[in-house]
Amino acid sequence: MAIDMVDIAKEIYTAAKRLQKSGDKLFALAREYAEAEQKYRQALGIELLKLREQKAPVTLIGDVARANISDLKFNRDMAEYKYKAGRDKAQALQAEISALQTLYKRQEDI
Repeated sequence: MAIDMVDIAKEIYTAAKRLQKSGDKLFALAREYAEAEQKYRQALGIELLKLREQKAPVTLIGDVARANISDLKFNRDMAEYKYKAGRDKAQALQAEISALQTLYKRQEDI
């Protein structure tokens, strides 16, 4: 049972278009992640300074500061995971294209 080469070519084209769009989306997700990281780091620095000025115990300052800005850390982590999921999706599309190209070549050889 041979698969129609035209159908395979269409699937390759469709997957390539999706991969191209995912590149743009991946860039946006990377930027979102970097901005979330920047906001978190800035807020952490400010919070550490505030706690030092308040004479908080040195051994607790880091943990308390992170707890006080945990919402920013959550946002940063979510942005990171969205970026990684987008990257993984792009890699899956690349694998799909590769598999389709192999199938196309095998069909050509038949």
